[in-house]
Amino acid sequence: MSNKESKNYFSSDFKLGILGGGQLGKMLLYETRKFDIYTKVLEATEDAPSKIACDEFVLGDLMDFDAVYNFGKQVDVLTIEIENINLDALEKLESEGVKVYPPSKTLRTIQNKARQKLFYQDHNLPTAEFSRFAYASEIKDSVDNGGIAFPFVWKAAQFGYDGQGVKVVRNFSDLENLPKGECIAEKMIPFKNELAVIVVRNPSGAVVTYPVVEMEFHPEANQVEYVICPARIDAKVAQKATEIALQVSEKMQHIGILAVEMFQTHDDEILINEVAPRPHNSGHYSIEASYTNQFEQHIRAILDLPLGSTASKVAGIMVNLVGAEGYSGAVVYENMEAILKLEGVTPHIYGKKQTRPFRKMGHVTIVNKDITVARKIAQEVKETIKVISE
Repeated sequence: MSNKESKNYFSSDFKLGILGGGQLGKMLLYETRKFDIYTKVLEATEDAPSKIACDEFVLGDLMDFDAVYNFGKQVDVLTIEIENINLDALEKLESEGVKVYPPSKTLRTIQNKARQKLFYQDHNLPTAEFSRFAYASEIKDSVDNGGIAFPFVWKAAQFGYDGQGVKVVRNFSDLENLPKGECIAEKMIPFKNELAVIVVRNPSGAVVTYPVVEMEFHPEANQVEYVICPARIDAKVAQKATEIALQVSEKMQHIGILAVEMFQTHDDEILINEVAPRPHNSGHYSIEASYTNQFEQHIRAILDLPLGSTASKVAGIMVNLVGAEGYSGAVVYENMEAILKLEGVTPHIYGKKQTRPFRKMGHVTIVNKDITVARKIAQEVKETIKVISE
């Protein structure tokens, strides 16, 4: 595209490609529709949440070189809503002039947890101590030789998501059924808070951050139950978390959104847990609570448009809707009317027709001027709505 046309994204023949057709893609597409930007989505399943909202839907495996390469040749800018993509195809597309954001180099660092942790180490970014193993079977020898000690957190190096590929290991029997492949064993950090900061960067180098959020986790499922904005922490801690997130972003040179998840220790140190180079669960509150939500911001960033205000209009809490234990099959949302009666409550249903235990099916945002009131209503939402099956 010539310079004159370079910002002609709206109601034009410009094509934005999105790799992945899950709920994050669906929510990105709310924003492209708002701006009338033409979109193509690549996803492996016919019943993907994004299918209803894009201009063109292409069936294909995101890990397949040809599927990703051929798809990328048909668009002007290519972005992602999931990290597990064929990176060789992205590299070839970049070498042929397709704009890929976030860049494949950033994705290569992030896609593998061991490589991601080494990156923090090499760049003097604070993170928990860890050991890297080519095979899970090597962990036992390391414990026997005093290399690592129980308890620790096992993480699969590749393809973990939503609490999959992560396990707290407290004794030898916990090691027994771990997947075999490359992994890391991370020192278990006693922390008082899990925090996240979303950093946004466009190709021209403009950078903004969203307020620090705190995350409350489900003890068994290892998934976020509540995301609270603003985090109920000291201003100094919030500043430190923001500064570290900015350092990660700068050193990774990502484009688009980077969600940086962190631990706040009992001594108020900040340690990086992991990052995601895409819109993220910790930013869903922004749809109702922020001047510019994370999905619109990602679109602005990858198209090199001015970035929007990240300030909150109001305090926001997000509750994840996950499949209830003991239910699998065609989904039913029970007590939806009851939560819709509550003040400041907005449900988002992702469009997955089948539920199973702990599957992310939607989220609910609760906004209120008073964070304490919002948290009470969030608790009520959590206890009221049930994601079950017929």
